[in-house]
Amino acid sequence: MTSTGPDQSRQLLDGVRAHTQAAIDVELGRLHLTLDWCQIHETHDEADAAVFADHGIPLAGPGAPMVSEFAVMELGAALGMSTDSAKRYVGAALEIKYRLPRIWARVEAGELGFWKARWIAEHTMCLPAAGAAFVDQQVAYCAHKVSYAEVERQIATAMARFDPEQAEKLRRQAADARKLDIHTDHMSLEGTIDVSGTLDAQDALDLDTAINRLAAHRKAAGSTESLDVRRAQAAGDLARGQDTLPFDQDTQDSEGGFETGLRPSSTTESIKITRVIDLHVHQAGVFGDPNATVGRAGRKPVLVETIREWCGAPDTVINLKPVRDLAEHLHVAGYEHPARLVEQDDLIDHHCVFPWCTRAAERCDHDHVTPYDKGGPTCSCNSAPLCRGHHRLKTHGRWTYDVLDRGTYVWHSPHGHIYRRDHTGTEPVLRQRP
Repeated sequence: MTSTGPDQSRQLLDGVRAHTQAAIDVELGRLHLTLDWCQIHETHDEADAAVFADHGIPLAGPGAPMVSEFAVMELGAALGMSTDSAKRYVGAALEIKYRLPRIWARVEAGELGFWKARWIAEHTMCLPAAGAAFVDQQVAYCAHKVSYAEVERQIATAMARFDPEQAEKLRRQAADARKLDIHTDHMSLEGTIDVSGTLDAQDALDLDTAINRLAAHRKAAGSTESLDVRRAQAAGDLARGQDTLPFDQDTQDSEGGFETGLRPSSTTESIKITRVIDLHVHQAGVFGDPNATVGRAGRKPVLVETIREWCGAPDTVINLKPVRDLAEHLHVAGYEHPARLVEQDDLIDHHCVFPWCTRAAERCDHDHVTPYDKGGPTCSCNSAPLCRGHHRLKTHGRWTYDVLDRGTYVWHSPHGHIYRRDHTGTEPVLRQRP
């Protein structure tokens, strides 16, 4: 360990404090500029959200002003955020400024970090004005140290007191929002998948009891795996309608061990489920090249050995598809994008190509960079995925973009800002002085 004198240590700590204060000042400056931008683009246009051109959108709770949607999109690009992130950021700023004045005063004074005020604001947007004022009064003085759980309790209290009808509606919505998600699109390299969900309390307790019972049976049957692993295996047993073979925990077989077999549950009907997984693997990996160790399931890397195990499982059906040539130039005479061009766009760009947007290309429109009615062809060099919002922005919001190379785009905003977007992300381009 290098020894340092007290003067050097003090200088380092003073520097940390100075930079921390500078970061607070910068955040406040950005907040004020954001609110000023919203003020000059405030609108009372309550046009339906289905209107294709620009319109005002509510980003915070009742009483906060609406802001032009296209203005928020341009602000998001300047902030270096996706449009969805910009909407959340602007919404929180408006919520604090217009509906949580005590908390806003503490943020402006540098006594409360915006990150904490933003979390509170995101949870008060659902409240009526009186409910937001109640939460503001209850937590503003201690917001810098109050726990998240206490804020949630105050919000629940405000909802019950000031909007009981909404509270009952949310209760019913919570019941309708029960779900169980198996994240098959986020497979790990080792071939595991996360599971998450929200269940009715009684259902969750019963499921937990059933999994604990099967996990205990596995241990009694001789499993040496950890409890977490046995619980995960028990979930698979339930999914396949299997249960451990019946055995008397006081009676062992002739070799001193418990029976370890599994049998179909007598109470569960066997159901055959088909699951399609798109696997991408180089032929060297199939034919045993030791250097080819990784393939892909969709976009996720998966070990080739795991793919071999899956392909060797009973009832597995393997369909081979030819590799799509991403360098091929596709061209059609009509307006509509053919499926092969759409697939090529999706494989090259992966996402909407607007600056910082992360919407998956599979859920996007496919745009003519140079409009079709202005002579733009329907071909590989004039096609790109744009999500619906940014497609509207490009069509009606005076944004333009050019294709530098396949997968590389340069965007121009109405106020002269330039952004370069490619497979590595988005980069602002400094405007050259005339």
